[in-house]
Amino acid sequence: MSGRALSFGAVAEAYERFRPGYPVELFDSVMAYAGHPVRTALEIGAGTGKATRLFAQQGIMVTATEPDGSMLAELRKHVPANVRPVQAPFEDLRPGERYGLVYAAAALHWTNPEGRWPRIAALLEPGGVFASCGGPLRLADPAVAEAVRAARAPFLESDEIPSPDGTPPDREMQWPGSELQRSEWFTEVQQSVIERPVTMSARDYVGHLSTISAYLVLPASEREQVFGQIMKVLPDTVEMAADITVHLARRCHED
Repeated sequence: MSGRALSFGAVAEAYERFRPGYPVELFDSVMAYAGHPVRTALEIGAGTGKATRLFAQQGIMVTATEPDGSMLAELRKHVPANVRPVQAPFEDLRPGERYGLVYAAAALHWTNPEGRWPRIAALLEPGGVFASCGGPLRLADPAVAEAVRAARAPFLESDEIPSPDGTPPDREMQWPGSELQRSEWFTEVQQSVIERPVTMSARDYVGHLSTISAYLVLPASEREQVFGQIMKVLPDTVEMAADITVHLARRCHED
């Protein structure tokens, strides 16, 4: 697992405070795709439980896996009793219990690509659903976005994560749908977008940046400098486009 993947524990409380939650439309889209009630789910990289709550509050028994102990401690403060937290990286999970749903919210890109899909398939009931969702929070105003990019440039060229399989940004089917379409383990791959407009104060926007791996791996002195430079160019209130891209696929039935 990369340094960026393991960089979040130190900011677990900030992650909980500044990362937006997930709307009920996400749950609805996953259930509509499933086409039947889902009783059990396994979450990959649950973090502080932003998506965990969404699924658990609808009555699903969620096994929430997360490699970082600090993130998991924060998760335990916020989730209902039908959540079973497990401290483990996805790669260490062993097939045994199978679930109706396996999902990852803004976490799948941190998993090891080698053996990813057969490993996920082994955790799913035949016909079970895999769901991945995520997407960067982008500044809605192009002029503000350009000012922030210029303020960040001396320290960081980009704060986004490139496509894990190199899919160009103008391609219709984005990752991980691109990989799922090539996988022998999954079928009926779908991609959709849920609009999620977010308004936050300038200070909360910088708080959100403080939870992004590209900044977390900077030396502390540079991190403070870049946040200071960004604060100088922000309006008091920041409009964000925080659309969620959802990928859904069905586990192939075994022969």
